[in-house]
Amino acid sequence: MIGQSHAFLKAQRLIDKIARCDAPVLIEGETGTGKELAAREIHYGGSKRDGPFVPVNCGAIPGDLVENELFGHRRGAFTDAHVEQVGLVAHAGNGTLFLDEIDALPLKAQVSLLRFLQDHQYRPLGGPESRYANVRLIAATNSNLATLAQQGAFRLDLLFRLRVMCVTLPPLRERQGDVALLADAFLKTCVDRFEGGAKAIHPVTLDWMNAYAWPGNIRELENLICREYLLADEHTIRIDPPTGCDTAVATNARVDLPALSIVYEDFKTAKSRVIAEFESRYLAYALHAAGGNITRAATLAGKERRAFGKLLKKHGIERAGSGLD
Repeated sequence: MIGQSHAFLKAQRLIDKIARCDAPVLIEGETGTGKELAAREIHYGGSKRDGPFVPVNCGAIPGDLVENELFGHRRGAFTDAHVEQVGLVAHAGNGTLFLDEIDALPLKAQVSLLRFLQDHQYRPLGGPESRYANVRLIAATNSNLATLAQQGAFRLDLLFRLRVMCVTLPPLRERQGDVALLADAFLKTCVDRFEGGAKAIHPVTLDWMNAYAWPGNIRELENLICREYLLADEHTIRIDPPTGCDTAVATNARVDLPALSIVYEDFKTAKSRVIAEFESRYLAYALHAAGGNITRAATLAGKERRAFGKLLKKHGIERAGSGLD
């Protein structure tokens, strides 16, 4: 993990402390903030570093197969169960099981996971007796589990079990000064991977990158650097801001006061107008970044879909166009 900002170092210190114990961990953060990387750092910095690290994307497993994937089954447990299958919990024995997108687990599977967390005992489907697994569990989510629990979509008791230890990864827009460090690291990775020679980012490009909001966070930055490295014909990489993007959507963007006519308005009026401009530009870019998909745009913005839709209506942003849901 790379960074020097206050927000990053604060999270890093907490990760270092969490790694020293074997309690369950919940990693929260927006999409692309590096939750799996943090989980790996916790694993390899802890007492189970010599055991396996088994990552699982809960959202990629069909709901009716989650328990089978986690705990396995005995031969003959159900139709087509011709051989015994060892579950992911057993595979992670003496190591760490990382459950990404934990909010995607169906309620029935949440009950089984809660029972396992209580005493580390589990029973394969069709099995006559329980088994023990010495596994550390780390879960991650980009959703607000407390809100989901209030809505009945996530078990509150499981949330309490998972949040014995909790760390929230800051979004890239709050990590002042880290964009340049990360971009440089990604460039070096590209050099090693593609053998295209050393390249550098033009200062003007770096300026807007530092002011950009990065709704896709570190993953968006990494993909951008990789693409532009491969496409650049020169050693200096010049990148145009994404279409529909205005760097003023960033929290650290510099504001040109005369250009905004603030000097001709009272403070309250100017503040209201600038906020409205910010919201309108941010919403437009979020929609563009999501390919016009409102649900995905709401996720990128960290908003519920209904609230995001209200903001679109408030600013008169049309939803017409291909790919809108």
